[in-house]
Amino acid sequence: MEVRSGDVLHLSRTAGVQFIRPITVRVIRVLPDWHTYHGWVWIDAYELNAAGDAVRRRTLFLRPAGARRLAQPDPPAGAAFPQGGRGRRLRPVGTR
Repeated sequence: MEVRSGDVLHLSRTAGVQFIRPITVRVIRVLPDWHTYHGWVWIDAYELNAAGDAVRRRTLFLRPAGARRLAQPDPPAGAAFPQGGRGRRLRPVGTR
């Protein structure tokens, strides 16, 4: 399986020994310049909760052959992009 930006993956022990507790992630990007073993990849991803909301950003090492691709969940309410825009830039909490 090829991992691409936007993929929603279910990661369990078959994707890597660190996933003792299975998690669901949305891939931000694959990190192809990070050297690894054949058949493994590094990714930046958002960990998703049961509602499909991003709860934590993570950099993960996994075996794509052991990951399960899920259907894209509906975006959370209020996640639509402004008309004609590329999205809003987010500022760190506590800044103006």
